[in-house]
Amino acid sequence: MHTPGKGSIADVAAFLKGDVRHFLKSLLYVTEKNEIVMACVRGDHEVNEVKLTNALGAREIHLASEADVVKATGAKVGYAGPVGFKGRVLVDPAGAAIADAITGANETDYHVKGVNLSRGDYQATVVDLRSAGEGDRCPMCEKGRFKAYKGIEGGHIFILGTHYSSKMKATFVDEKGGEKPIVMGCYGIGVSRLVASAIEQHHDKDGIRWPMAIAPYHVHLCTLGSDAALVAAGEKLASELEARGVDVLWDDRDERPGVKFKDADLVGVPLRVTIGQKTLANGACELKRRDSADPKAFEVVPLDAAPERIAAEVHKAMS
Repeated sequence: MHTPGKGSIADVAAFLKGDVRHFLKSLLYVTEKNEIVMACVRGDHEVNEVKLTNALGAREIHLASEADVVKATGAKVGYAGPVGFKGRVLVDPAGAAIADAITGANETDYHVKGVNLSRGDYQATVVDLRSAGEGDRCPMCEKGRFKAYKGIEGGHIFILGTHYSSKMKATFVDEKGGEKPIVMGCYGIGVSRLVASAIEQHHDKDGIRWPMAIAPYHVHLCTLGSDAALVAAGEKLASELEARGVDVLWDDRDERPGVKFKDADLVGVPLRVTIGQKTLANGACELKRRDSADPKAFEVVPLDAAPERIAAEVHKAMS
């Protein structure tokens, strides 16, 4: 079939007005031995490269370059298929089960239809190759279905085998009295990844909303002005809070209130305490919570009671 400029499964399916589940997706990979192999899955499935690596008995694999694809198939990327392919072919069971599949013809701008493994249209090893997807049945229960969520990788676990233990002579004696190298492993927790994960979960359109337990500071103190009385009030409140175990970020810049408040929302420290001319004249400060449902809501707290009141809220949130 002539499919000019239609190299992707979605494009070909739309062009032919077909269901992607009737297509055989063929991807070329290169092993560490420079062997070019073909992995085939159903059109709506994705190749699981870990499964493919294990099935090949390889140490590592990577997607073939455009030059490798042309060399192996004689066609541009997007037109590969198992029929007539001279290298090793592996196909997932769901792909192998397709009757009259549509797949690449190994000729640029062409696909073939009516392809059946059962009829011997191509030779392949049938092996589990695909990644699990949303809607797949759960293998541990009868009625459950998988659901996909966006995630972030917080750490790694690596199996090192005996590569290092054999060199370091880190051994144990087995039940037969023989000396064997220890099988090693290691793990790593990504601190920066965990920070990114926390921010993904705690933010809004204005910036970060740090949970108290992992916030870089507990209180963001903003003094609105630079006269001696304001500076003294800020210094006193900051020192009394820090004496109670509260970490304070003090913004004493010569900037407009709007700039300071916008920056405070961006940085996302859990509590913002503001001392201005009017509040100072009334012997008070304003306390605003970064995670408040009402972004304009704040509480007026007397300055003499503020250190104890704020410290109590911080420690309660931390407990």
